[in-house]
Amino acid sequence: MGLRAKFNLMLLGVALAGVLLFALASAPVLNGLAQDEVVQNSRIMMEAALGARQYTSEEIAPLLKASLATTFHPQSVSAYAAKRDLAVVKSANPDYAYREAALNPTNPDDLAVDWEADIIRAFRENPKQHEIIVRRATPTGDTLNLARPLVAHPACLSCHSNPAAAPTSMLALYGPDHGFGWKPEEIIGAQIVSVPMSVAETRAKQVRLLFLGLFIGVFALLFVLLNVLLHAVVIGPIDRMAKTAEAVSLGELDAPEYLRRGNDQIARLSVAINRMRRSLQEALRMLTEGGA
Repeated sequence: MGLRAKFNLMLLGVALAGVLLFALASAPVLNGLAQDEVVQNSRIMMEAALGARQYTSEEIAPLLKASLATTFHPQSVSAYAAKRDLAVVKSANPDYAYREAALNPTNPDDLAVDWEADIIRAFRENPKQHEIIVRRATPTGDTLNLARPLVAHPACLSCHSNPAAAPTSMLALYGPDHGFGWKPEEIIGAQIVSVPMSVAETRAKQVRLLFLGLFIGVFALLFVLLNVLLHAVVIGPIDRMAKTAEAVSLGELDAPEYLRRGNDQIARLSVAINRMRRSLQEALRMLTEGGA
């Protein structure tokens, strides 16, 4: 195997090791950045829901309070406003979702499913925890779920403490069997924003492939340049010196010398070979003259 082949095999080994190390090291970093991006988007959605809840409770509910005895207006409920507000996001992004899940909701549609109930129970077991992030596999791909607790504040108890305290219009719509018995400052549910991971993970893969492509492109350029340099500086001069030495060893004393200018190792080797050639010529001349 020639010097060039050995050198290129070494370069290919280094390149393959570099690609493998980059792939292994970049995957968790880029996936972590993708998850951070999704978490940030989820928090923005959550803040939008909180803004809708606050606006409804402070601006809309007081205007409709007087008519609750005869007509129940869902628009006066802050949860309804938040869900309607985030429904606009879901209409443009079907895989996004916002839920206000509860263990004992007024509206049966808000009853927590198993994994949502687990989140609510986790908040109850640790009341100081203000946020939970859960990643779940779904039929359409992984989703990141950001949850915050829903607490029964005094304003909530005016309708949800017991059926007798609730407006008759609300009882007529939802009935007296659920959504009551809430306690002051009790964690009764959770706001849950669900955002798909697919878009962020796809971008992370694209970034990884981009950098891998750049790495391979830089290596290919370096491979070509190093081969050209290797031929010009090492292999070419060595081939010429080898031909000269071979010719001299076969008795061709008139073979031309190869002189490499400079003071590097190849230049010193060319000087040594030329000196050896001249010494051999002189020795052969002396032998020839002596024999004569």
